[in-house]
Amino acid sequence: MCKGGIRLNQPKNNKHIEKHFTATDLIRDIVIGMSDGLTVPFALAAGLSGSVTGTNIVVIAGLAEIAAGSIAMGLGGYLAARTEQEHYENELARERREIIELPEYEKEEVADVLREWGLQEDIIEPAVKQISSDPNRWISFMMKHELGLEEPEPKRARNSSITIGLSYIVGGFIPLFPYMIIHRDVSALLVSVAATLTALFVFGYVKGKFTGSKPLKSAVQTTLVGGMAAATAFTVAKIIS
Repeated sequence: MCKGGIRLNQPKNNKHIEKHFTATDLIRDIVIGMSDGLTVPFALAAGLSGSVTGTNIVVIAGLAEIAAGSIAMGLGGYLAARTEQEHYENELARERREIIELPEYEKEEVADVLREWGLQEDIIEPAVKQISSDPNRWISFMMKHELGLEEPEPKRARNSSITIGLSYIVGGFIPLFPYMIIHRDVSALLVSVAATLTALFVFGYVKGKFTGSKPLKSAVQTTLVGGMAAATAFTVAKIIS
């Protein structure tokens, strides 16, 4: 029933459901691996195509680059995740030590955070007392709201290295595959360019969808970066040769 244009009876089961994408670490690793995997071997293949005849050298060099690049990128992802984990553990140990050695100072830091949230002073004191009554809750509060640190996934380093490395390999084979099945260098280059630019566009669009940015803008930017890298490599190789 409506009264004055306002609907009075609303469905009882009409619940607001929020959907948030939470696999940010996984998507970030895929983005890192795929973007480099598409761009670097693409630029290498295009550059070699500008200076050599035939496709055998391009394929051999491309495979070597994919192998080395995937290992290097995977190792880089592993080290970055391990550094993040070690940083978190060091800060956690420091906070545990400080709530024992400097409890009043740490309580004041909790109060400062609550003041930044706009809480009134008469609310802050009992809130600080409640938070600091449980050491684990107290430390968790300080780690998250004072330092802005979230506990990393325990297997993050291993998963990151595998995801980045495999993503690099998948991305790298897209520009290289035409050279494996087409033995005329010019034809292979043209097919590689078409396939890789299409893959870059699709990848950029999907990346934009997952990361919350404008998909079309992300697709165009990703395609332009990869295309410019390949065009530069090809031009330099032509000039040198």
